[in-house]
Amino acid sequence: MPKRLKIFFDGGCRPNPGPMEAAVVARGVTHYFDDLGDGTNNDAEWLALIAALRVAQRLGVTDFVLLGDSALVVAQANGRQRCRTPALQAHLDAFEVIGDVRTVRVRKIARSQNLAGIALDRRRHAAGIARAA
Repeated sequence: MPKRLKIFFDGGCRPNPGPMEAAVVARGVTHYFDDLGDGTNNDAEWLALIAALRVAQRLGVTDFVLLGDSALVVAQANGRQRCRTPALQAHLDAFEVIGDVRTVRVRKIARSQNLAGIALDRRRHAAGIARAA
């Protein structure tokens, strides 16, 4: 029996609010998304989750779990917490349209375990070094 594919997602912006970016890691490949407009960290986390779902669909996998470090976004995606702003509700609505939310698994992991977050941090660090040189 094949293992369930783990797909890591993370999003953020600096400053908050500000320009958003996201990363998704699946099968050892990092997918970066940095033309996401301006928003909050929560917006960026939602866009990262939606991007992870799209990556899973492009890969043609049906047995996967989406792993992220945002407790709020994971709780909202799993229906355990309400979206209290129209913007967050719009992200949830988009997520529900893209995937069959009854079968999509979204789990919370520690930030230190999030390969997508690690990739974003390394990219930010490398960009900072490049600008300073």
